[in-house]
Amino acid sequence: MSRLPRIVCCLALLLSLASTSLTPRQTQQPKMQPFTVEKVQQMLKDGYNEVRKNYYDKGCHGIDWDAKYHQLEESAKQITSLAQGLTLVASLMMNLNDSHTFFIPPSRPLRTEYGFRMIMIGDRAFISRVRPGTDAESKVHAGDEIVSYNRYRVDRPSLWKLNYYVNSLAPNPATALVLKSPEGLQREENVLAKTQQLKRVMDLTLADGGLDYFQMMRDNDASYHIIRQRSYELGDVMIWKMPQFDLDDTAIDHWFGIARKHKTLILDLRENPGGYVFTLEHMLGELFDHDVKIADRVGRKDMKPQIAKSRGKDAFNGRIIVLVDSGSASCAELFARVIQLEKRGIVIGDRTSGKVMESKQYGEMQGADTRIFYAFSVTDANLIMADGKSLENVGVTPDEFVLPTGKDLAEAKDPALARAAELAGLTLEPAAAGKLFPFEWLPMTQ
Repeated sequence: MSRLPRIVCCLALLLSLASTSLTPRQTQQPKMQPFTVEKVQQMLKDGYNEVRKNYYDKGCHGIDWDAKYHQLEESAKQITSLAQGLTLVASLMMNLNDSHTFFIPPSRPLRTEYGFRMIMIGDRAFISRVRPGTDAESKVHAGDEIVSYNRYRVDRPSLWKLNYYVNSLAPNPATALVLKSPEGLQREENVLAKTQQLKRVMDLTLADGGLDYFQMMRDNDASYHIIRQRSYELGDVMIWKMPQFDLDDTAIDHWFGIARKHKTLILDLRENPGGYVFTLEHMLGELFDHDVKIADRVGRKDMKPQIAKSRGKDAFNGRIIVLVDSGSASCAELFARVIQLEKRGIVIGDRTSGKVMESKQYGEMQGADTRIFYAFSVTDANLIMADGKSLENVGVTPDEFVLPTGKDLAEAKDPALARAAELAGLTLEPAAAGKLFPFEWLPMTQ
């Protein structure tokens, strides 16, 4: 497609993490070859140019964009590891302090599984899940509060940057954690990651009989399975677990066809990072008997507002309850806020992430026969809601806060979903609610 879809998705820590939290194994890497440094410099140049050409604010919020670029271009000559190089490119984009403007680095020939997941609840970080068969299984537990991560305090602004760093830029073989149990006991743990070596170069020409190509397809299928839409029907209530906004019109019509058979729809947008604008617009159009303006788009030039076109008499006219948490971002936040502003339903859970801009992704490539691929997400519009405010760095405050405790996480209870069910006229115990949509791990052996 020549026209990129509009996306509302989704590191002051970056440079300090790269320079001070490397393991001995990482710091002993030999000095990078000149051609590798040149690749990093080209990535910096590509990021600089994409922002210069496409960022919604020509003035870059008053930042001297040229100076930032040239400073990091010089710094690139001194890098001694790939992690430092990628971190340098990421830090250029992070100067804008924009949730939707960031570097998407080349994929690494290594899959790293830390064995646990983290989540913010209110202003505190917790272990939310632990993977069986990993070193973490015997050392950390769901419900443990994270006091520090590799000597850094974890808070709302830093958690996504931390995840970005250790998952995309510089995977670490071990993680030093200071944890506090639900009972208040503090301890230190060093958790070893589980790694899987992948092929350094993949042959996508099918010259190998298609082995690499079809393996890539299998990997994609496994990933898509994890983020599939799921639902549960209880009497007059449909509970819809929506992992991200990636549905086309036909799929949306299918799910709302099920919803229309019920009096209440509970839409679970927790940990939903966002997705496509057209999915958001169609989703909201299914809930109103009139067109609704989602937001005004503010960019370099005059832009049309985001409008949800009503399905008219076919719209779902039942009750809507929306669940959100600190992992709800972008489209999930816009959806929840429109529901509030239009007084269409109730929003329950935790304050959302406040990562609400509109962006496009620009793919880049280096090399001829052997190529490396990377990309940049660049914000092309700020979004101003009907109340005249932006959700960026603010988020959506739920109508009713329902926050799980560390003990709830330890016992796999879901008090927020249980409360939503109660408002819908159902009796659903938190323990039962926690079993409706079991978490699934991406296979390590694919």
